[in-house]
Amino acid sequence: MKALIDTNLILDVLCKRAGFYEDSAKIMKYCEICRISGVISALSIPNIVYIMRKELDTQKARDIIEKLQLIFTVADLKADDIKKALSMNFKDFEDALQSACASRIKADYIVTRNIRDFSGSGVAAIKPSELLERI
Repeated sequence: MKALIDTNLILDVLCKRAGFYEDSAKIMKYCEICRISGVISALSIPNIVYIMRKELDTQKARDIIEKLQLIFTVADLKADDIKKALSMNFKDFEDALQSACASRIKADYIVTRNIRDFSGSGVAAIKPSELLERI
């Protein structure tokens, strides 16, 4: 099973967000032990560093990026992804990019807490708890 993991799930773990941490941590663990083929968009890396910039010094940011590359396959952002995302009727361009990437890599699912944001996606969006039930 190949799943594109939304940026917020990684942030749930890194920030230990109450109410979200447990399921997101399980998803990451399953990706780490290859029970799930977890993929993140290359777009997720700078977004994570940007959001966490106040908590991270340069070395900690590098350590996190290195660890993420061990756990997940990082899918490149392609020019065609941008073109496809522009043609999608998404409110959030970043979500459209994630959807375009998921489609290109032939992901089975987009794993996200915000499934409504992906209602126009060609790849089914499911919550972390749903993915855990399907494993």
